[in-house]
Amino acid sequence: MTTPLAPSPAPADELAADTCAICGGAGFVRRARVLDDPRFGRADPCACVLREATEVRRSRLERISNLGALTRFTFAAFNTPPDQVAPDSSAAVAQRFAYKPDGWLVLTGPSGGGKTHLAAAIANERIANGEPVLFMVVPDLLDGLRASYSPAEGEPGFDDVFEQVRSAPLLILDDIDAAAPSDWAREKLFQLVNARYNASLPTVFTCTALTALDERVATRLRDGSLGRLLDLSQAPRERYRQIGGMTRTRLDELGFHNFHTPTSRDDEAESLRSAFQSVKRFAQTPEGWLVLQGTNGCGKTHLAAAAAGEVLRAGTDVFFAVVPDLLDHLRASFAPGAAGTGYDERFDQVRNAGLLVLDDLGAQTSSPWALEKLFQITNYRASTRLPTIITTDLKGGRFREAYPRVAVRALDPRMGHAVTITAGAHRL
Repeated sequence: MTTPLAPSPAPADELAADTCAICGGAGFVRRARVLDDPRFGRADPCACVLREATEVRRSRLERISNLGALTRFTFAAFNTPPDQVAPDSSAAVAQRFAYKPDGWLVLTGPSGGGKTHLAAAIANERIANGEPVLFMVVPDLLDGLRASYSPAEGEPGFDDVFEQVRSAPLLILDDIDAAAPSDWAREKLFQLVNARYNASLPTVFTCTALTALDERVATRLRDGSLGRLLDLSQAPRERYRQIGGMTRTRLDELGFHNFHTPTSRDDEAESLRSAFQSVKRFAQTPEGWLVLQGTNGCGKTHLAAAAAGEVLRAGTDVFFAVVPDLLDHLRASFAPGAAGTGYDERFDQVRNAGLLVLDDLGAQTSSPWALEKLFQITNYRASTRLPTIITTDLKGGRFREAYPRVAVRALDPRMGHAVTITAGAHRL
């Protein structure tokens, strides 16, 4: 005979509001359970309380991870969406390691091959699963160790800093071959690598080539009994890059097929249909420049993403940059000791992309430095006649006033053409 469910000790109206304080309840629920259930009569935290705890933990893990701006590097943003990654590809191997870190993973290959991206994606995946990780760019780590010999008041000393890195549950050492080749640096790096080797602690390394390393370190990284070596030098070149959140997955979601064009014949609807046709033609033959002007929410970014997706699938490299985020990234990478891709390399990737999308130009306060960087990018692309899409909420004279040296090139009819969308906020 089935044991009957006991009625909840809470009032009926409390049971009806199966919510937490955020949703209008008391932060817990009492669920109906059989009398012999050990949880009978106990209050359970509701879904919102559990979710808040997860978010707090993730925020804390991100702070201690030392990832900084590299939190944007995910597997979804690497080359192809996860469900299209071949089982034996570098991305697939890295994903499996992120799921269950065991031993060592060594990523080698030339600059721009995706080593740092995959390493950061592993870190972000672990953090998303609530697990701790420490990401260190090796030259910065060594600088920090030197400084810890004479720490400022309240700062940890050398022994504490070294122990934190040496015993991290998962440690990622980026650019291990980029450290200054002093005797002190070689010795400290060997001590760190050797300690984690002896303890078999999960570790990820990135470097250009093992031949550039101290032979004692290189020998341990080559040890196949502890880990796996992935050579990214023969991997397909990364054809899609983005700054600002337009991941490859998101790019594929925003296509011409799901862009709604109105059926009414008023002027605003006609401007939207005309813009749709203009962008579609540009995507089929990406030449010159295309400037999409219109109010926020009118569909400019959707159309730009749809064009970028078509061009990418046709085999052309694409860089999709949200301008405020691009400028922030360039400032951060320009700073001495900045983690991740260096300023010169990123700047070169932007200005030489097969197709560059500069999204949301005009949404930021334009300092002289920002104006100069944007001019350098657009002037180079105008000179080399590389296809470029700009979206902006600045129309007519306002665009020319805010960005005179950019506008004179972007709006030059010999370079391309501008499309103005007069419609209001656009929805799928």
